[in-house]
Amino acid sequence: MSIELPLDQMSVADKLQMMEKLWANLSQKPEQLPSPDWHREVLLERKRLADEGKLKFVDWDTAILEIRKELGGNSGS
Repeated sequence: MSIELPLDQMSVADKLQMMEKLWANLSQKPEQLPSPDWHREVLLERKRLADEGKLKFVDWDTAILEIRKELGGNSGS
């Protein structure tokens, strides 16, 4: 199946919203999403940093809002 999206006509906010919808759909069946081997190494490093108190965490909604602000958009989902 080939799907054409008007990417050149979409705003950054529109593209982010589309990505969020795609991820929400994909993540409904995590067993179907293979994880590359390098992800394990990244996660282990982040766990080490978290254990050492060197990471700051924010919830997903806050992260999305911060990203939108950095990109100059403030539309909600």
